[in-house]
Amino acid sequence: MKPTHIICHYGELALKGGNRLFFERQLVQNIRQQLSVDFSDSIKEVQRKYGSIAIILTPEGSERIKPLKEAVSKIFGIVHFSVAVETVQEIEAIKKTALELLEKERFETFRVTTQRSEKSFPLTSEQVNREVGALVVDKLQKKVSLKNADRVCFVEISGKNAFLYAEKIKGAGGMPVGTAGRALVLLSGGLDSPVAAYYALKRGLNVKFIHFHSIPYTSKASLDKVSQLAKALKKYKAGGKIFSIPFADAQKEIMLNCPDSLRIILYRRLMLRISEAVARRNKAQALVNGDSLGQVASQTLENLSVVGQVSGLLLIRPLIGMDKEEIMQIAREIGTYDISILPHDDCCTRLMPKKPEIRAKLEDVLNAEKNLDIEKIVSDALANTEIRNI
Repeated sequence: MKPTHIICHYGELALKGGNRLFFERQLVQNIRQQLSVDFSDSIKEVQRKYGSIAIILTPEGSERIKPLKEAVSKIFGIVHFSVAVETVQEIEAIKKTALELLEKERFETFRVTTQRSEKSFPLTSEQVNREVGALVVDKLQKKVSLKNADRVCFVEISGKNAFLYAEKIKGAGGMPVGTAGRALVLLSGGLDSPVAAYYALKRGLNVKFIHFHSIPYTSKASLDKVSQLAKALKKYKAGGKIFSIPFADAQKEIMLNCPDSLRIILYRRLMLRISEAVARRNKAQALVNGDSLGQVASQTLENLSVVGQVSGLLLIRPLIGMDKEEIMQIAREIGTYDISILPHDDCCTRLMPKKPEIRAKLEDVLNAEKNLDIEKIVSDALANTEIRNI
């Protein structure tokens, strides 16, 4: 018996009241888009149903279940999903399909759980449970266990058909990408910023990337890395556009005209100014970075405050309360770790001061910036921005 559908269930979307339809439609659109490239021959249609989304498989799709499961597990908004078999809304057909489904499974105890959203079906959920359960006990000689069953046979009676499955697979959770607005992620090439991008996507933000480099004083390795990272994040529906910003001249100005101890703070404030300008040009409503409180000298509470003060857009720091081990673990899970640990020259580590300020005062930073033509520095960086499409 070959599967005919993948049934996707969501969580938070069900709580959206009058806006629920908007979130459901976005999720349907995202499923179609994220599966369209690699599975165009496997998907017949994606449909909204009562409380779920159904991915209808072609015969080719029924043979590609393993890679399809992997792809669906990366679609934000889906809490869990199941590979299902469709049958008609008749109790005898449901019983027959349940038996065929379970006789391929290894188990000693089981239960049947029915969800009946189609109220015109003549049997209640409990009656379906009893009918199906009695057949399985009789034919397969298995025992019913309502609390600690080895296997659960799920029956969904929805629309004009019934769907049966024996496994719930964990999904990515979160909200459908595109339901929370647009953001620009500062992507450095290290471990933290790709994980920050992942969490921004998980909360429904549509993201693009901005990357600062110090070429020709550093190699092009960071450009290659961020391209690989952006590509890795595309499977979560990240945008494939990177704004590549030359930053060496700005760093030189800071080195020549400002106190050594404030260099990193001034670098980061300039980055936020430039990022904000790019974000506004592209109608993004927020900036996202990989700051984690106390992780490095520039991420003390005082320094984060001084740096963030310059941004006129909302600055989102998804990793602010995470430690490095947690971040590394997420990076491994989402497939960015092996890319991030490749060696490269980070623009912020170039011309590092011997003793960076760990508790910068805004007054001192503002006085230092009086020695810079900030408007010109930002304008020059924007004029030389390269847009890279992944």
